[in-house]
Amino acid sequence: MYPLSLTLKGFRGIRDGLGRDVLTLDLERLAGGAQLVALAGANGRGKTTILDNLHPYLTMPSRAAVAGAGGFSFYDQVCLPEAEKDLVWSHEGRRYRSQVVIRNNGRRATEAYLFAQDASGEWRPLQLPDGTLSDGKTGTYTRCVEHLLGSAETFFTSAFAAQGKRQLSAYQAGEIKTLLADLLGQEDIRNEGRKAGQVADLLKAGLVAMRQEQAGLDTQWQGVNAERHRLADAPVRVEAQARVQRERGQALELARTHLAQQQAAFDQSRGTEVRRTQLGGERMELIRAGKQAIDAIVAQETSQRQRLDQLERRIASRKAQVAAQRQVLVRQRQQCETALQSAAAVRRASRRSPLAETLLAAGTARVQAARERVSELHRCATKREAARQRSQAIEREAGQAALRAEDLSRRFGLTREVPCAGSDLQGQCKLLGDAREAQTLMPSAQGAIRRLADEKGAAQRELDRLNAQWQSLKDAPQELAWAEARESRARDRSARYARLSAREGEIRQARARLAEIDRELAALTPADDQSDAETGEERAERRAIDTALQALATQHDQQAKHYRQMLDRLEASLAALPPAFDARLLADARSALTNAQASAAHADRDHLQAVRDAEARAALDRQGGELKRQQAAVAARIAKVESDLGSWNLLARCLSNDGLIALAIDDAGPTLAGFANDLLLACYGPRFTVSLLTQVETKKGEQREGFVIEVHDGESGQSKRVEQMSGGERTWINECLVRAVALYLAQHSGRCYGTLFSDEADGALDPARKRMFMAMKREVLRLGGYAREIFISQTPELTAMADAVIDLDGLAGGAPMTVPGDAFFVMQP
Repeated sequence: MYPLSLTLKGFRGIRDGLGRDVLTLDLERLAGGAQLVALAGANGRGKTTILDNLHPYLTMPSRAAVAGAGGFSFYDQVCLPEAEKDLVWSHEGRRYRSQVVIRNNGRRATEAYLFAQDASGEWRPLQLPDGTLSDGKTGTYTRCVEHLLGSAETFFTSAFAAQGKRQLSAYQAGEIKTLLADLLGQEDIRNEGRKAGQVADLLKAGLVAMRQEQAGLDTQWQGVNAERHRLADAPVRVEAQARVQRERGQALELARTHLAQQQAAFDQSRGTEVRRTQLGGERMELIRAGKQAIDAIVAQETSQRQRLDQLERRIASRKAQVAAQRQVLVRQRQQCETALQSAAAVRRASRRSPLAETLLAAGTARVQAARERVSELHRCATKREAARQRSQAIEREAGQAALRAEDLSRRFGLTREVPCAGSDLQGQCKLLGDAREAQTLMPSAQGAIRRLADEKGAAQRELDRLNAQWQSLKDAPQELAWAEARESRARDRSARYARLSAREGEIRQARARLAEIDRELAALTPADDQSDAETGEERAERRAIDTALQALATQHDQQAKHYRQMLDRLEASLAALPPAFDARLLADARSALTNAQASAAHADRDHLQAVRDAEARAALDRQGGELKRQQAAVAARIAKVESDLGSWNLLARCLSNDGLIALAIDDAGPTLAGFANDLLLACYGPRFTVSLLTQVETKKGEQREGFVIEVHDGESGQSKRVEQMSGGERTWINECLVRAVALYLAQHSGRCYGTLFSDEADGALDPARKRMFMAMKREVLRLGGYAREIFISQTPELTAMADAVIDLDGLAGGAPMTVPGDAFFVMQP
């Protein structure tokens, strides 16, 4: 498989890394015939996004959370409502085109098409020999790609080294066996084993159904047998129930005769019962009328008692109101007296308030003056510090000027010591020219020293003046604190006098209100102190209510006596009537007839049930014999299926990863180890050799199926498992094993992908091992007949060792949204 061109639209990695929505790579033009092609660029440029899409499978291996279906989603990697991947690739001399459209605009959908180029150059949907046509569905697309290139797991294990890829040493025994079986082309054996397993599963399902049928027959037999035992006495019960049926019929005739006698007696007593009912009705009507009359009198009594209650409440309310008013006035009088107690202090505060204001103003003026002196002290301190720094700067500059003058003097003195002075070489001597230049500069250096001496004297005089001023102002902060304390005391005193002076109006109001309260209290307390007694109207209303209650009591007694007399006369008339017919006798006769009918019907049902039970017993005997024959037939079928199931299970075991496939893996293990050792010897030297063990020893000393990569160290003479080695050692041994798998595929299974891919697989290696790592890449290409490897490395030395470099840094932030092929450049190292 050779990627020829790639177009990515709307991928987040390209947008974030290059600032583009569309990117196109023309690998035919960019890489040409290069074997090692490097994708270069700073971190975050989108190199991994490009490499993860240079294959036709529907996954980006570096972004997959877990291996297999469901471990990756394109929707998390796109940033436009509609994204697209367009990959043109060739395989076994034919060109193919993969188009994947990812829609993420509210309703997520993915369409995938695989086209093949015909002889005329037209792209047509790929159709497999079994008739499967690439129709845009992801499942169909995956089947078409795997038909051409094999499973995705094999491709990403042998030909594609993604970031964070799990090493072979981390694979479980079942996973590595599945992978190696795919490498060895044992899929047909696995399919046959899978078919045998399916047949075994079907036999198990059928066996379960037959056992359920057998259990059902057993349950039916148990039920039939229990029912036969229950109906064992049915013939005897038929005779007994016939005898009971005759006895119940005779009892029914006797009950009918007794009921007829009681009905005749009831008809004779009906006239007396009519008169008794009439008198009972008159009695009930009299009781109702008497109750209504008494209730009317009781209602009037209740109304008068409610009037009396209302009168009591009005009197109590009036008394409570007067008491409350008196209490309010007393409380207000106490408040006025309390306010008048501070009248002397208020008068004194009013007299002293103007003097307190005058003292406060004087204190504020003193604080303002002290603050101005403090500000002047701060300004003096600032100027004093600036003058000191200026003096120090002049001293440093004077020192530098003196050193310069001394240097110029030394250089000028060389004119007397230079041996070429006065000779023909005088004009070419650089040392003599430098001495003459120093002679020219000496006057300016001496003038600078005199100028700096004058500036130093002026700065010292200014510093002396500022020191004298600072001495005169240094007590200003203590004076300010003293003035502010006195001002605070004066302000508090003035505020206290002002608050007391403001209460003069309150004192006047308290005196006036005290006089009014005394008058109101005098009005609430008459001379005779009868405020709690009832008024004349209240006494008259009480007498009227008492009179009405007495009249209603007399009327109540009269009405009760009248209705009692009438009720006694009606009860005497009822007592004079003959005794009433006892209805219970008629009801008992009817109940006895009903019971006799029920007993006769029950006897009929019991006799009929006994006859049916006898017939059912005969039918159950016949059914039991039939169930016995069915149980024997089902047991024979179960034995046959159990025998066949053992044979199919054995066949599925033999054709599984632990059977013939395990034997094939054992045969291929030395070859894979040989390829890995050849790569280790060619690229890293003879120190390490690997062996693949498919049988491991348990704690009990027994052998079982497994997969262990054991490494022999030629320097120490020891062997250990690869997971016990350092990170860098594990990295190159794992890469040798992975590339050994690729070589095995190319040389033994006939499956050669043509192009290898790796993404920062050299991260844990030291510089020397990284150079050996590149040598291994070329050795793999040579041994396996691969045409190219496309890789990413953050090591500039490894990138420089590639045959062609595609640099992405020049594309970041560009204006065009679609990147043409000539936007990239190829560097030949």
